[in-house]
Amino acid sequence: MTQELRRSTIYLDPALHRALRIKAAETDRSISDLIGDAVKLALAEDAEDLLAFEERASEPDLPFESVVKALRADGKI
Repeated sequence: MTQELRRSTIYLDPALHRALRIKAAETDRSISDLIGDAVKLALAEDAEDLLAFEERASEPDLPFESVVKALRADGKI
């Protein structure tokens, strides 16, 4: 089963585009493949973060102010 690819226009800083062209040539891959892999990696990291938030949802909230006060009281700051 093949997936239909979608075309998208992106705008890159010229130096970044040049670096991508060089990497694409050195790795025998297309710029599109490199960008697609980078986007997949970023989305996978987001999915991991969301899972971690979900797993910790039942933990009690700890206000930042309380943490700072406790650190000060313990002489750590």
